[in-house]
Amino acid sequence: MTGVFSLVPDGLLVPPPAGSASPGAGEDLSSYRAAGGYTPPAAPGLLLDRVEAAGLRGRGGAGFPAAVKLRAVRDAQGTPVVVANGEEGEPGSVKDRWLLRHRPHLVLDGLRLAAAVTGADRGHVYLSDAPAEQAVRRALAERPFDLPVDVVRTEHTYVAGEETAVVRRIDGGPALPTAKPPRPFESGVGGAPTLVANVETLARVAWMHARPDAMAAVAGAHLVTLAGADGAAALVEVAAGTHLKVLADLCGHGTAPAVLLGGLFGGLYGEGWRDLPLDHDGLRAAGAALGCGALHFLRPQDCPVAVATEAAAYLAAQSARQCGVCVSGTRALAGTLESVGCGEAGHDALDKLDRWSRQLPGRGACGLLDAAARIVATLLAHFPDRVDAHRHADCPACEGTAPADGLRFTVPVP
Repeated sequence: MTGVFSLVPDGLLVPPPAGSASPGAGEDLSSYRAAGGYTPPAAPGLLLDRVEAAGLRGRGGAGFPAAVKLRAVRDAQGTPVVVANGEEGEPGSVKDRWLLRHRPHLVLDGLRLAAAVTGADRGHVYLSDAPAEQAVRRALAERPFDLPVDVVRTEHTYVAGEETAVVRRIDGGPALPTAKPPRPFESGVGGAPTLVANVETLARVAWMHARPDAMAAVAGAHLVTLAGADGAAALVEVAAGTHLKVLADLCGHGTAPAVLLGGLFGGLYGEGWRDLPLDHDGLRAAGAALGCGALHFLRPQDCPVAVATEAAAYLAAQSARQCGVCVSGTRALAGTLESVGCGEAGHDALDKLDRWSRQLPGRGACGLLDAAARIVATLLAHFPDRVDAHRHADCPACEGTAPADGLRFTVPVP
C-alpha cells in the first residue's frame, strides 16, 4: 500500500471536507475553519499547560518536550520570534513537505498559537520545497490573523534544518550549524529568543487546540514515512507504541530482513526489528532512535553492508565542512566501510570502525556525525557475519546488483 492514510481518528492526514478546495491545492481557509481551525486561542498559560500535560514531543528528530521549549522561549529576555521549520533534511522523510503542501493553514495556526504562548511578535516559515512555498504563500494571503510572517527559502541539504542553521540562514547567512551555546531560545533570529519548531510539532499544537477532547491522542500520534528499495512511499499516521511489524505489513514490507530507522539517524536493525515499538523511549532502550519517523525497509536481496556504506558516504558528502572532527570522522567511517565492502580492508578495519562509532558521537556541531557513527555501530552489532564475510569473499548480494540510480533512500512526496 502506498499513498497517504491515517490510522488515528481525526488525525492530521484526514483530508479537508470534499469540494472545499481545488484538487491538489491543499486546504483553503474555509475548509480549515470548517474543521475547527483558527478558533480564538486559549489563555497562553492554559495552552502551555495543556501541551505539557499531553506530553507532546517535538517531531524534528530529537523528541524534546515541546512545552519545555515553549516555556524557555517565553521566559527568555527580549521579545521572541517563532519559526516553523519545514526544511526536511532526511532524504527518506516526506511528512513536513506534505503538511506544508496540503495543510498549510494547520501549520500557520500552530505558528500563531506558539506566538501567543511565547509572546512573539513575528514569525518565519523556513523551507526549501517550491510547491510547499507556493501553498504557504497562498495560505498566508488568506489567514485571518495579523502576526507578521515571512517565508524564507533555503537550499536543501542534510544540515540546513538544524536549528542553529535555520537561525543563521534567516539572518542572511549560510544554512550551516553554529557552535552552542547560545541556543536559539537564548539568542536566535536577530539576537532575539527564538522558537524553532518542526512543522509537524506546530500542526499538532494547532490540532490539539482544535480538538481539546483528544489532546493526548493527537500528541501521541506520529507521521511516519514508510519506504523500501522500490522508492514508493507511504505517509502514515499511527499511534505511538505501534510495533514496526504492523507498519511493515501495511506497506508490503513484512518480509524485510532489516530496517533503517529514523531516516539516516536511527541506525540499521536486523533480527528483532519487527517487535520494536514506534516511540522514543522504546527505541532508545533498544539502542535505536525514532528521528524524523522515516523507515526504510530492506529487501531480502539487499546487502546491509552496501546500505550502510551508501548511507555513510552520503553523510560524509553532506558534512558542513565546519568541524574538523566531522570532516575527518565521516570521511574515515565512509572510507573504511567502503574498503570493507570491496574486500580491501586491513586487518584492523573492524576495530577502527568499532572504536570510531563509540568515540565520535556528540563531538560535532550538529547530529550528522552522530548519524554516521550510529549507522556503523548498528551494522557491526546486527550484521557481524555479513561484515566479516565481505572481508574474505565476494558478497553474492552485491555481486549481481547494479549501482542504484541516485540515492536509494530518497522518496517522492505522495
